[in-house]
Amino acid sequence: MTQTYRITLLPGDGIGPEIMAVAVDVLKAVGRQFDLSFEFQEALIGGAAIDATNSPLPEETLTTCRNSDAVLLAAIGGYKWDTLPRSQRPETGLLGLRAGLGLFANLRPATILPQLIDASSLKREVVEGVDIMVVRELTGGIYFGQPRGVFTMESGEKRGVNTMAYTDSEIDRIGRVAFETARKRQGKLCSVDKANVLEVSQLWRDRMTALAEQYPDVELSHLYVDNAAMQLLRWPKQFDTIVTGNLFGDILSDAAAMLTGSIGMLPSASLGESGPGVFEPVHGSAPDIAGQDKANPLAQVLSAAMMLRYALDQPAAATRIEKAVERVLDQGDRTGDIMSEGKNLLGCRAMGDSLLTALEALAQG
Repeated sequence: MTQTYRITLLPGDGIGPEIMAVAVDVLKAVGRQFDLSFEFQEALIGGAAIDATNSPLPEETLTTCRNSDAVLLAAIGGYKWDTLPRSQRPETGLLGLRAGLGLFANLRPATILPQLIDASSLKREVVEGVDIMVVRELTGGIYFGQPRGVFTMESGEKRGVNTMAYTDSEIDRIGRVAFETARKRQGKLCSVDKANVLEVSQLWRDRMTALAEQYPDVELSHLYVDNAAMQLLRWPKQFDTIVTGNLFGDILSDAAAMLTGSIGMLPSASLGESGPGVFEPVHGSAPDIAGQDKANPLAQVLSAAMMLRYALDQPAAATRIEKAVERVLDQGDRTGDIMSEGKNLLGCRAMGDSLLTALEALAQG
């Protein structure tokens, strides 16, 4: 019996529509193989939404997302909208989507694929075998804390203010996600904070330590964020699962991503306590190559695989897509961002075609 899922597509800006088209083709193909049906509905977000509605997140988009089983997002933003007031910029739409869907947990894997190990800027012996999951708190911290803004003081001088704040319940819920994630991996969790100078980080560390008593099978450690950044470059294989707040997670997950050689290869999942999750590549909209058939669609495709695994409970279909990605890399297919000597340079559409061929071959055994 065919299982049907309603998926909201948010192509967004820049290369977003190009890589989304590839992911949709891949989902349709794997759906035929596993008797899955997808009802795709497209909505506006980011710059495209601003141009059409003067809002980076129209209410209609949020309603459509809430009424779906999962949301697949491509990329938002671009130079065109950088001069708008902050409340009207594309990134505000993304923050609004996360808050509107209650997506407090961001899972960002950074795994070294053997085929791309030489694409990393670090030595082979440093990155070989790296497999890290960064669990980032997504709806609290300095990005959402109040008060915030630029204020004029009595002296006439302007003062910028952002507030980093967490409650114990916010820390506990992301902590539980992180401990459960670590439990399913290698049983090691590193909590990253700045407890030596920030009171909010001291609360973070206290709550993580208290939670650890409920997870005796998980080894908990703590690092200050500056040391964690250094250790990611010095010895990344020491990490299995990392949990941290919104600001630190934003920075460290990008640093972990570049261990792999290209941010264009990495997916992510944003999850809440209930309702649809959002699945998206960690890279940006790359407006400089938009419309030129140069984009790497693999992170978008792998985000679709994460959607199948985490939101739709279809792990076999997710694994099929992941194996197809490995197969095209094994045969030397590359887009420009991961190109190396002796490999096959493909555009976005051609990489999509190669993935479809690989899926068909895997289905036939």
